[in-house]
Amino acid sequence: MREVSTKKLIELSPHFNTTNLLLDRLASGNETPLFSVKRGASWVDVSTADFVADVRLLTKTLIEENVKPGDRVAIMSRTRYEWALVEQAIWFAGAISVPIYETSSPFQVEWILRDSGARHVFTEEPQHAAVVRAALASLGEEVTIWPFESAGTQNSLDSIPASGLQKLLMQGASSAITEADVEHARSGTRLGDTATLVYTSGTTGRPKGCMMTHANFSEVAVNLAPHMAKVLGDGERTLMFLPLAHVFARAVQQVCLHAGSTIAHTPSAATLVEDMKAVKPGFLLAVPRIFEKIRATASATAESAGKGGLFAQAEAVAIEYSKAADARGRGFKSRRSPLLLAKHALFNKVLYPKLRAVLGGNARYTISGASALNPDLAHFFRGAGLGLLEGYGLTETTAPATVNLADDVRVGTVGIPIPGTTIRIAPDGEVLVRGIGVFAGYHNNPEASAGAFDAEGFFKTGDTGSLDEAGFLSITGRKKDILVTAGGKNVAPGPLEEYVRASRLISQVVVVGENRPFVGALITLDADELTSWCRANGLPAMSLKQAAAHPLVRDTVQRAIDAANTTVSQAENIRKFLILEEDFTEESGHMTPSMKLKRNSVIDAYAAQIDAIYLPVQRL
Repeated sequence: MREVSTKKLIELSPHFNTTNLLLDRLASGNETPLFSVKRGASWVDVSTADFVADVRLLTKTLIEENVKPGDRVAIMSRTRYEWALVEQAIWFAGAISVPIYETSSPFQVEWILRDSGARHVFTEEPQHAAVVRAALASLGEEVTIWPFESAGTQNSLDSIPASGLQKLLMQGASSAITEADVEHARSGTRLGDTATLVYTSGTTGRPKGCMMTHANFSEVAVNLAPHMAKVLGDGERTLMFLPLAHVFARAVQQVCLHAGSTIAHTPSAATLVEDMKAVKPGFLLAVPRIFEKIRATASATAESAGKGGLFAQAEAVAIEYSKAADARGRGFKSRRSPLLLAKHALFNKVLYPKLRAVLGGNARYTISGASALNPDLAHFFRGAGLGLLEGYGLTETTAPATVNLADDVRVGTVGIPIPGTTIRIAPDGEVLVRGIGVFAGYHNNPEASAGAFDAEGFFKTGDTGSLDEAGFLSITGRKKDILVTAGGKNVAPGPLEEYVRASRLISQVVVVGENRPFVGALITLDADELTSWCRANGLPAMSLKQAAAHPLVRDTVQRAIDAANTTVSQAENIRKFLILEEDFTEESGHMTPSMKLKRNSVIDAYAAQIDAIYLPVQRL
């Protein structure tokens, strides 16, 4: 049994809570804007003082509306400034936030409200309020709904008379609740108290409410900020576009708040590139699918301009340049061949800046989490001048448990433990975690809570992995996802799937083969990339259904699978595949809001297609 630890850098008082991170920033006199908010076509900075003032006004309204310490208050919204404002007010009132994904169905909302006991809900738009009202028909309880926006408004900060949230702020301004009342509610919360109930995405059954404490958010923030000072430094700007309902984005938001960064939000993927150019973030938080799409879009743009070959050369040079750094350890210049340096210098003038410009032009680092990242993709971005730092964690660990550092990166790993964290590899290969980010247990579910920890208090992640000699963690798959073929061969599907997905035409891959004679795969195609791929190959536009049967598409998929097969033993090779006529989406129930595949859901829904992969073999 192997383990590695990183010592905690900062201890906090038992009387500390997450609101102290905000008040400490205010007291520090840091003049860096806390937020940058999009109002119409412009971005407006919000100071820490102005934000705290609004938080206090909203807190007065919550107290006046009978929100008591320990009460649960839900938030159903896309990622935006108001999300942060509302959650801070909930914490100032001594209450517990309950995030709900804005894409949730009435059935899902009803379960979260029932299990959490939340009887107050903030909603972003009228359609979200309608979903909550539909959920209440089954809940059978009275719930207060507070909208960010009232009907007919576009931005709650732009329409003071009509906006729901602004009405609550105005109510707080005229409230009889005093500053002393606010301080009493705020300061009564302790480090070990629950700050939020974060419901898992349901990849393995009904969502469970993870009890995340003020210690989890606060200790991760104060310890991770100095640990990653070169990335999250004072005065840096970032653009949050991942769902704030997910703990990953919220944990990093608290780190940025403590580190002195400026945080901007965008709720729409449609304006992401435009917003990045306006905000010009110094670092970004994303999931692997975002990086895959950026790379694919850049390739398609080059092809449409007749420069597809040039892009392929530039990509190969970037990957080689990055891998050469790892081969000789630290230092990017020693022992690189003059030819490689010359090629890299050329592309760094004519092509790599265009890639960096997609992220706003100022980004030095990007942080990837939530799911596995293809190593070549990390090498590509790194070689193009964008440090891509992969990390690892789960909802139950307040997201970051390990991370690569700016000056200590091992591509293909998820880094070393963050301060105050121990990573252990169990005899069966399972990754175990103990430390500052590990949650307090599952709400209303003592049986699941007890089963989540081993006898020494380590959280059992369900992931399999290994630690190298320097303490860097590599994730090899999900323990429950390990396939055992009919021949008795254990196969980890995750790494194979990531290699196949490196093809820009491929959206998702599900490796199958449990109790089957060989390994197979379900493939879905990327609708956005299919159009540019057809154009580049001189083909007319095709639907996903047409493409699934096209021989050239099949050849392209086969080449991606052949490349992936070179990374595993012959017994682990994907021998047959089936291209589906539709992609997996959140709406279809096969993807989570954080872009994770619901493997069990896919396998259940496509059982007949999986059988078809093996049908000829079974007839022999």
